[in-house]
Amino acid sequence: MSSSDRSHVTWREALWPVRMERVAIVAPSLAMTDVLRQVGGVGVVELSTPADAPLETVSKAAVVRDDVAALAGWMPATLVTELSARLAPHGGVVVRISRPAGVEAPSLLRSNGLRGFLSPVVATYGTVPYRDIDPTPLAAGAYMVMFGMMFGDVGHGLLLLVAAASLYYRRPRWLARFRRAWPFVLGAGLTSVLFGLLYGECFGPTGVVPVLWLEPLAHPVQLLLAALGVGALLLGGAYALAVVNRWREGGWPVALYSSAGIAGGAVFTGLGLAFAGWYGGLDLLAVAGGLIAAAGLALAFAGFLAEVGGGASGIAQAAIRLFDLVVRLGANLVSFARLAAFGLTHAAIGSIVWMGTSRLWAGHPVAAAVIFVVGNALALTIEGLVVGIQALRLEYYELFSRLFQAEGRPFRPWHLPPASREARPCPSGSDEACRP
Repeated sequence: MSSSDRSHVTWREALWPVRMERVAIVAPSLAMTDVLRQVGGVGVVELSTPADAPLETVSKAAVVRDDVAALAGWMPATLVTELSARLAPHGGVVVRISRPAGVEAPSLLRSNGLRGFLSPVVATYGTVPYRDIDPTPLAAGAYMVMFGMMFGDVGHGLLLLVAAASLYYRRPRWLARFRRAWPFVLGAGLTSVLFGLLYGECFGPTGVVPVLWLEPLAHPVQLLLAALGVGALLLGGAYALAVVNRWREGGWPVALYSSAGIAGGAVFTGLGLAFAGWYGGLDLLAVAGGLIAAAGLALAFAGFLAEVGGGASGIAQAAIRLFDLVVRLGANLVSFARLAAFGLTHAAIGSIVWMGTSRLWAGHPVAAAVIFVVGNALALTIEGLVVGIQALRLEYYELFSRLFQAEGRPFRPWHLPPASREARPCPSGSDEACRP
């Protein structure tokens, strides 16, 4: 939506995909072609015909009764009034109708402002179901934090900020095609600078910035524990959002018994509390965690048993799936150890480059400068690419796999084919909906 409509969206509405309305395009049968030409020109209504179907095909699909033609479809609720006003001079009107039972509305993520640049991190994974939370801001934030923890270096982060500015201003011009990536590069640069300050790294252990937290190579165990802690927080957040999604998808039974709902969240939380109690010598906390985990396991087992049916074979399958749930929880948490592993790798590369530079500087300053520049260039490009992929992998496999249990249907509005389309501006407030 454009800025003119943004004020009409509350913070609660912004948590979900764009609200869709089931509508009927109604017009006198003789005027239906002209009305559809207007509809296809702005491209804000999804019809039962393909999104690129010719005008004649769409016109024939209309239902005609007593010289009145109608076509049903979906469109963003905020645009109904405006489109109806646009069709009125041509004899058409947009009528809100009831939604068919059991039919899921198409999903459209918001594309206004910065959010539109961030949405590809979710859209690349799949289409968010219409009833589910749109996790775009949280997912983008988690990605940037994980990237920074694996790529902590003030100097490299500043270079990423320069790259983000180049993408934003399209300088040089060949970067224009990659402009949509500028918020991710900007966020990655900021978090890299932040963790670089915490690690005391600036183009390696040069001493340019002080160590505010720990040196990765000197304290690998502490870094590993911190990575697991970050992973636990992210998994906990994913479970919290997943409970909301399960409730909206199937009500409280699904939310309660799903392994990606309250049951799975209780197992994860209980095991975490039990471990913390054991590690800290807090017996009461350990017992409470064990009870919470046991309750979660019982709920998950009941959910699995309901899915596979009763009998001996059903019990066996449910037990196997329950064992798999526990194993996967441990494996998912351990996966976040790569935040520390790649952070150590990045620090090791920087240390090697700086060591070679400092040893050659006295006798061979030119060779030292070449090593410094080439070494950091390789670390920035190769390590940056690897870290970017690893952060995306953690996002998709460890977080999104819990958040989404089904895939939605993308909103595909009908447009006039290019040969028959007239140059018409989109209605105010339809930035996102006017995209094919």
